[in-house]
Amino acid sequence: MTRRERYTVEVAGLTRHLPLFEVAPGIRIAIFNMLGDTYVAKAAAAALAERLKDAEADVLLTAEAKSMPLVYEMSALMGLPYVVLRKNYKTYMGDALSAETVSITTGKRQTLYLDEKDQHLVEGKRVIIVDDVISTGSTLRGMEKIVEKSNGAVTRIAAVFTEGNHDWSRIIALGNLPVFHE
Repeated sequence: MTRRERYTVEVAGLTRHLPLFEVAPGIRIAIFNMLGDTYVAKAAAAALAERLKDAEADVLLTAEAKSMPLVYEMSALMGLPYVVLRKNYKTYMGDALSAETVSITTGKRQTLYLDEKDQHLVEGKRVIIVDDVISTGSTLRGMEKIVEKSNGAVTRIAAVFTEGNHDWSRIIALGNLPVFHE
C-alpha cells in the first residue's frame, strides 16, 4: 500500500487525517469521505443542523453518494424529508428532471437526476442544499438547476467543507480545505 501524504482537519470536534490525491497535473486535494465514518457524519450533521435551525425549509436535497449519511442524519435531527439526486438514470425513475455537472474528483461530465417520485418533495418548496465538499461549485450549480426546474427556492446551502479560495460566503460550512498547487 502506498504511503500517502495526509492533511489533518477538524470536523465538528473530531480530528481526521485526509489523504492527498492529484486531481490534475500539479494540483492535489485532500479527499474527505465520510462514508463509513459514523462519528463524523453524526457530528457534522449536528453542527450543520444547529447552524440551520432558523432556516426556512421544507426539504433537504443532496447528490449521491458521499453526502448521503450526512443528509440522512440532518433529516432526522431537523424533522425534514430529504431527496437524493442520482448520478445514473434508471428506467424506474420515470420522467426525471436532470442537470449536467463536472466533478473535480472524476474530471468528467455527470448528470444529476431528480426521480419522478421525488419531484413533489421539491416542487414549489423551500430547499436546503447539502453537500460534503463544495470545490468548484459545478455540482452545486447542477443541484440549483434542478431546484429551479422544480419551481422550488434554495433558502440555504450547507456543506461540511468548502475547498479552495473561491468566494464561499453564501455557504454555511464547517471548514475550508486548501487546494495544493505544486
